[in-house]
Amino acid sequence: MLDFLVQPDIEQYCYAMSSHESDILHSLAQATREQTRYPDNMSGSLVGQTLKLLASVSGSKMVLEIGMFTGYAALSMAEGLPDDGIVYCCETNPRVIELGKAFFEQSPHGHKIHVLFGNAKDMIPTINCPLDMVFIDADKKAYPFYLEMVLPMLKKGGLIVIDDALWKGNVLAPKQDRDIIMAGLNRYIAERDDLDNVLLPVRHGINIIRKK
Repeated sequence: MLDFLVQPDIEQYCYAMSSHESDILHSLAQATREQTRYPDNMSGSLVGQTLKLLASVSGSKMVLEIGMFTGYAALSMAEGLPDDGIVYCCETNPRVIELGKAFFEQSPHGHKIHVLFGNAKDMIPTINCPLDMVFIDADKKAYPFYLEMVLPMLKKGGLIVIDDALWKGNVLAPKQDRDIIMAGLNRYIAERDDLDNVLLPVRHGINIIRKK
């Protein structure tokens, strides 16, 4: 299992040469590292800034995040949305929701984040509007199900970003269930004629998909 898909010094250079996270995102990241058991579940700054940029340049207004954790990615995307934009976030852990909300309340973009407490499979059908962008970062074994669930809700030209798409490099020689699922999902996406995608080695891999 690889801890880094690129050399650590290269990743640090990319961070230094990219737009930096806002002060409130920095504070949220620090609190996540100090107060949660699995801080690595948080999207890093490079992923967060990528999501913010994608949300902004795509003109997205309605965004769905599957797997919010403490809300670092959610707040990153909210920063890239117009004032009337919405980020719907599915999360099942009340403790991380509480932590995230404390920081949302301090941000001028926090009002854009709507937390849906419960299993994403139950929460997604309650969203009654077309989506411009979806970020999937939850149970890896359910990724294929989530993809099929959100595709009909996604506008033409809309984006889906799948996190951990390279699963720490294990997709090269998949052995465990999660490895096999992620490798199969990447191939499935690449072979679909109705989707454009690019798979990038950012952190543990992000697959950026556009619905034709």
